[in-house]
Amino acid sequence: MHNHQPEEAVRLLEGAAAYELGSFPDGADLWPIYFRGKAYLLAHDSVKAAAEFQKFLDHRGVDAVSPFFPLSQLGLARALAMQGDAAKARTAYQDLFVMWKDADADLPVLKQAKGEYAKLQ
Repeated sequence: MHNHQPEEAVRLLEGAAAYELGSFPDGADLWPIYFRGKAYLLAHDSVKAAAEFQKFLDHRGVDAVSPFFPLSQLGLARALAMQGDAAKARTAYQDLFVMWKDADADLPVLKQAKGEYAKLQ
């Protein structure tokens, strides 16, 4: 993804699909799902991105304390905004802000999310 080849990232992550809902040491602990969602966002495929981020959020029991949960919520909000669904995007951002209610206000990704949310108003 750092080489701006999101389609290649999705292709490379295909091999992890059988393990992505397992937890370590035998599983991939949801990470491939998150990174596939990010790759789809970079490829401007918001429908597939939203599906991946939602899949991540739907499986919290695999790793309840993963730092990727709020980031997946943010990814979902961004994917919904990219689809033009401002109402659902606003709700997704609001859910993120609830998750991060105790986060450091200077957290760069949180500040960026608040700016994106403000543009939806």
